[in-house]
Amino acid sequence: MPPAEPFTPERAVEIIVAHVDRDGALLPVLHALQHAFGHVPDEAVRIVAGALNLSRAEVHGVVTFYHDFKREPGARRTLKLCRAEACQARGGDAIVALAEAKLGLAMGETSKDGSVALEEIFCLGLCASGPSAMLGERLVARLDEQRLDDLIAQARA
Repeated sequence: MPPAEPFTPERAVEIIVAHVDRDGALLPVLHALQHAFGHVPDEAVRIVAGALNLSRAEVHGVVTFYHDFKREPGARRTLKLCRAEACQARGGDAIVALAEAKLGLAMGETSKDGSVALEEIFCLGLCASGPSAMLGERLVARLDEQRLDDLIAQARA
């Protein structure tokens, strides 16, 4: 993902205007804001609410309900490990424990330098292949210690 640009109300309005006429515009607007700024700033919630004729509470509720929306700038890279039952049954718990130990992070934490975050995700659709992960937009199936090491090296790069 490209580096986030700094938030300005003017840029937020440009982004909102580009999506405001779509049916169900709220989610596309929020995704576009997050893509541009790396998160959905609180000030943007007010602007979105006004533009879409929604209450701030409605917009805030959507931002806080969906785990993919961030209210603060996130890590440069996020390693997501599948925690669905099928992946757990095929060794996912051991992979999670390894990742936490190797990164020095618990699930849901971000490194102190902001370079990498470790998050859980539920079902990437690769269940038959054993534990799976996602780094950025890249899906990785058949996750073992070597593949995990490769992903961690890429996440830290």
